[in-house]
Amino acid sequence: MEITAAVVEELHGPFVVRSLELEDPGPGDVLVKVAATGYCHTDGIARDGDLPFPLPGVLGHEGAGTVVAVGEGVTGVREGQDVVLGWPYCGECRNCLAGEPRYCLRLGELVGGGQRPGGRGSALRTPDGGTVASHFFGQSSFATYAMTSASSLVPVPEGLPVELMGPLACGLATGAGAVFNTLRPEPGSSIVVYGAGTVGLAAVMAARCSPATTIIAVDRHASRLRLATDLGATHTIDATDTDPVGAVTDICGGPADASLDCTGIPSVLRQAIDSVGMLGTALLIGGAPAGAEFSADHLSTLWGKTIRGTLGGSGRGQALISSLMDLHVQGRFPFDRLVQYFPLEDIADAVEASHSGVVVKPIIRMPH
Repeated sequence: MEITAAVVEELHGPFVVRSLELEDPGPGDVLVKVAATGYCHTDGIARDGDLPFPLPGVLGHEGAGTVVAVGEGVTGVREGQDVVLGWPYCGECRNCLAGEPRYCLRLGELVGGGQRPGGRGSALRTPDGGTVASHFFGQSSFATYAMTSASSLVPVPEGLPVELMGPLACGLATGAGAVFNTLRPEPGSSIVVYGAGTVGLAAVMAARCSPATTIIAVDRHASRLRLATDLGATHTIDATDTDPVGAVTDICGGPADASLDCTGIPSVLRQAIDSVGMLGTALLIGGAPAGAEFSADHLSTLWGKTIRGTLGGSGRGQALISSLMDLHVQGRFPFDRLVQYFPLEDIADAVEASHSGVVVKPIIRMPH
């Protein structure tokens, strides 16, 4: 079938909106008519080569839409159902079987292989037959239609706007899951969040739903710090002209119990590590450029400090995404305050708005 998609044709290249051909769904495949897709920092680092993905290709991994066709053997998904397109996983490796599909041992190929699972080749072609990489994060949803696997889909409850739900697949789930699944704050604990973008603000909203009582947001954008306060931060630090580590110590009366680096900037990551003390946890979330390294003080790390990475919110993505939709309905996870919509033809404006910080979470609407 003919679709419209934003194609990255070369490394560091622009998103070019053009017509492509999408194959029919095969065994295990589900065809989704995409309503909208969030733009994520990860799409940018894939375009620039810091996350390997074959080019030319179609990115996009925060899609939501309506199921229009299913392949042979697909159960539990029906045509006409509104869904969020979640992350892919094999369901068979030791990590999947242990309840941690975000750490599927086949994640690299499923996320960045550029083809259908099982080595079935790309589902996308140019009108003249040229190959275009598909299935970025199992979906390639910068397109009017996306092919994915039934196991990745999360039903959208009736009454929720499907075009808003896509960012729950990655950025929002990553920040919220870091708090709910990884940190699991104890009553009265303190959390400092470095970077008040999508992931960081999701962490702030999740922390507000937890028994943590001190929630500190650190950023250089005054508007984002104001938003963090509205969403649950008890304190904010403008790192433009303030040493955040010292400020955290002043607020907490000593080091924080936990910190989250949502920036991927090595110097900020060090600040996040230095903000926690004995038996504290520094959680690495932000995506740094390929090959990036960071340092930590050896002696203070010996004092029972944990430096830990987390991916995609950990745990079972479907359960996490469903819970975030329920929390949104209850008014406890108001992520709609982060978004601004852009039409597909203006995807370059969405990318620029994200990178400049003008918009926290751009969502790209598909033409139909």
